[in-house]
Amino acid sequence: MAAALVALALLAAATAVAAAGNFNQDFDITWGDGRAKILNSGQLLTLSLDKTSGSGFRSKKQYLFGKIDMQLKLVPGNSAGTVTAYYLSSLGSAHDEIDFEFLGNLSGDPYILHTNIFTQGKGNREQQFYLWFDPTKAFHTYSILWNPRSIILSVDGTPIREFKNLESKGIAFPKSQAMWLYSSLWNADDWATRGGLVKTDWAQAPFTASYQGFDDAHACVWSSGSSSCSSSSSANNSWLSESLDNTGQQRIKWVQKNYMIYNYCADAKRFSQGFPPECSLS
Repeated sequence: MAAALVALALLAAATAVAAAGNFNQDFDITWGDGRAKILNSGQLLTLSLDKTSGSGFRSKKQYLFGKIDMQLKLVPGNSAGTVTAYYLSSLGSAHDEIDFEFLGNLSGDPYILHTNIFTQGKGNREQQFYLWFDPTKAFHTYSILWNPRSIILSVDGTPIREFKNLESKGIAFPKSQAMWLYSSLWNADDWATRGGLVKTDWAQAPFTASYQGFDDAHACVWSSGSSSCSSSSSANNSWLSESLDNTGQQRIKWVQKNYMIYNYCADAKRFSQGFPPECSLS
């Protein structure tokens, strides 16, 4: 019986990956001069970084709201100085953006998950976390839920951050600019690890991050001025009104109590003239 259950679990996992997107169909490699590779018939993508260059890719589609998953396995070993970025962004000086950035570290020290949210070109909303697992040993799912009510960032289904729509209080919220999904692996040893004190060890290069399991099945594709969600049934779009329930609120409090290491809403030195208004409202 145990063997049968294991077999069923493996089959379900394989089916889930197969049902996910295909990198050949869903993404364009945008830079890196061959350092980014799509493998396994489009089911795996790898980015690499050496002393000459990093690499990156961008979705073929634009989204205006979405529930998007990606499975990442980060650079193993001594990754100090490297940054693996995975984010949604529009273009222009007044762009909107929703960021996951993974700041590498010395072997044995934890990665820092850096998050930020830009509205109309304004960011400075950083929150940083340690993860409760080693993100280099296996693939883990990093999710962005972006709907008209809120933005919720999750790791393996556990919410770590929520940015609510507080437009009624005069706070801008991303809702009118379509965004592409980007990812890149690059050298940022001037700031990424201990404020730039620890530099990239190029003897460890090439550094490689891996991607699989992309899923944008619950997302509104924006094309030619219209949304793919406008003609869909409301049942398929229930995520468009989703927000954290009581369980979700408790889980996010657990993460922030035990794993948050920086919160812009608690940095009194940085905001000596007063915290951003959402800090007292969210």
